[in-house]
Amino acid sequence: MPSIRAAIEACGLTDGATVSFHHHLRNGDDVLRAVMAEIAALGLRDIRIAPSSLFPVHAPLVDHIRSGVVTGISTAYMAGPVAEAVARGWLATPAVMQTHGGRARAIESGDLPIDVAFVAAPTADTYGNLNGVEGKSACGTLGYPMVDAKHARRVVAITDNLVSYPACPIDITQEDVDYVVAVDSIGDPRQIVSGSTRVTDKPDGLKIAATAARVIAASGLLKDGFSFQTGAGGVSLATAACLRDVMVERGIVGSFAAGGITGTIVEMFQAGLFRTLFNVQCFDLEAVESYRRDAAHQSMSASMYANPHNKGAVVNQLDAMVLGAAEIDLDFNVNVTLGAGGLIIGGSGGHSDTAAGAKLALVTTKLTAKSHPKIVDRVACITTPGETIDVVVTDEGVAVNPRRPDLRDRLLSEGLSVVTIGELREKAMRLTGEAVGTAPTERCGGTGRIVAVAEYRDGTVIDLVEAMPG
Repeated sequence: MPSIRAAIEACGLTDGATVSFHHHLRNGDDVLRAVMAEIAALGLRDIRIAPSSLFPVHAPLVDHIRSGVVTGISTAYMAGPVAEAVARGWLATPAVMQTHGGRARAIESGDLPIDVAFVAAPTADTYGNLNGVEGKSACGTLGYPMVDAKHARRVVAITDNLVSYPACPIDITQEDVDYVVAVDSIGDPRQIVSGSTRVTDKPDGLKIAATAARVIAASGLLKDGFSFQTGAGGVSLATAACLRDVMVERGIVGSFAAGGITGTIVEMFQAGLFRTLFNVQCFDLEAVESYRRDAAHQSMSASMYANPHNKGAVVNQLDAMVLGAAEIDLDFNVNVTLGAGGLIIGGSGGHSDTAAGAKLALVTTKLTAKSHPKIVDRVACITTPGETIDVVVTDEGVAVNPRRPDLRDRLLSEGLSVVTIGELREKAMRLTGEAVGTAPTERCGGTGRIVAVAEYRDGTVIDLVEAMPG
């Protein structure tokens, strides 16, 4: 097609349609902005968007929300101006906050029907074969749009590297693509890396990471064939670096590392500590280069990764998963969705998917942040249910879920100091000056107006988000 507008018109897009996007370029993506600008210029309204994630770069969506072009959002993660607009109640209908696996489940089952999927393709040929490893905007794997391309009514590939047929390698095949559009740029791959995907260098963070690695080593799971995933937070990534040293010391070779892959995980893989990598998205350019070069660095779709209703998700094969948290409550529920004052700061992504699947789901966090306790009576929004969290590691102690007395005994036998979650809560209150007996923070804004529905991975509602006050 000669232009994005021509492709939109060819797809027969109408008012009330649902369009999807993927976030492999993360804060460097420019396809969502470009497509929505054309949709608005065509006079279309009441559009529901279903991006796999939203970042600050997607701020132009706020104007489309205010004008009524966009009236619905379904996504697994949002941060930045769009998240603030949703939290303030500017979106006409409540946003749907999914998990990565839940989004794949919803698309495949028909719960989230997509009229047109727009795929930012770093490389495409003239017949619609796509990959993410060639071209100036290479982002690595294309794990999220693989699901969209299979199930959307129409699929438009937008590329800044149109090559002669056939493209090689192929991540999304010609049989799933309807139209190809060549543009000058689909985004900036240098913005794939963000502040949340860098290893921490802070002493308290490194202390937590070292303790977390000790917990994994003491769990009984760290042996040949070990499988592992870490979140994108700085402490989680530092835990991987500490674990690397333990694996080298013990001569352990793991079966696989999975998830959003970073340079830290690539270094472990290339050092022979894992036989293969399963990658749904690349978190940095080191991971992009490894996926391009290393045959055992394999892509996986979001469905293969975490869909709870498929024939077997990769998360179900995980031994250990290291997660972050905005706050944790006395029932081990974790919030990574809401921040202070009810601002939406993220969402589950793969958080609750991996917690449910892994044999050991470990949360790492400082006990306090900015003079606020991170262990609370009840979280502002449940992102991941406490029944799937095994242990919480802080800079002031380790707490094991009472559901796991076996794990508590193992940690104690290995010389780790274990306290209760209640003791961590009391210590957090003392450190921040919060009075014992203080009423819990108002949940989800406390205004009574629902602005987002948090879904668990199976599609059930796990919590509701209310509009920010003021």
